[in-house]
Amino acid sequence: MSSTVSLNKKHEGACFVTTRWSVVLGAGQDDTTLAQDALGRLCQTYWYPLYAYVRRKGYTPEDAQDLTQEFFARLLSKKTLRQIRREGGKFRSFLLTAMNHFLVDEWRKLKAEKRGAGQIVSLDGREAETRYEREPVDEITPEKLFQQNWALVLLDTVYARLEGEYKEEGKERIFEVLRFCLTGERSKVPYAELAKQLRTAENTVKTLVHRLRARYRELLREEVGQGVVSRAEAEEELRCLFRALAGS
Repeated sequence: MSSTVSLNKKHEGACFVTTRWSVVLGAGQDDTTLAQDALGRLCQTYWYPLYAYVRRKGYTPEDAQDLTQEFFARLLSKKTLRQIRREGGKFRSFLLTAMNHFLVDEWRKLKAEKRGAGQIVSLDGREAETRYEREPVDEITPEKLFQQNWALVLLDTVYARLEGEYKEEGKERIFEVLRFCLTGERSKVPYAELAKQLRTAENTVKTLVHRLRARYRELLREEVGQGVVSRAEAEEELRCLFRALAGS
């Protein structure tokens, strides 16, 4: 099923394209197959930001793994899906609120024997803890850490999608040479040098850079849009993402 988001100004009056979160919110009382798939894909993206959030709350690595897996297990159940309503808001906000409720009301019910059984998301405990150990050691709040990791995960996802597209089109070399242009550091290398590396004209390189950046922006908007249901929310999420990256 296609679940992309179009933010083209020409279609400002058109309906917002179906997203994964809108599929979840629109799940019927019985037909939850599509919703479970859509929610599962969203959860796979969000597992590390949530894991880091729980760790910053003071839980041990083992408890954080247990809690994160159990949280997703309950979230992905058909019973929970039928309880999610349209007023669920943005997926990111919904997810954090749901986790807070879970930590307060449910964590004591976990049994030690559940650890390692029935993996709901592909959560690599060693990888998670290695990543967490690289987190800032200052007094950053769990909420702020969650926002920052959410933003970084989205950027990683978009970068991987863009790289995959270039590989599929046989343009690996172009991506390899020009990928640094996505970081805003294009001016560090003259177009003449890039043209020499790609064995093409400078004007061609300028066009290639423009297309690379444009496609990156498109994919970023698509990915951000997966957790909302309206164009206005997507624009707001983009602003939140940039604020999170800026550390504000």
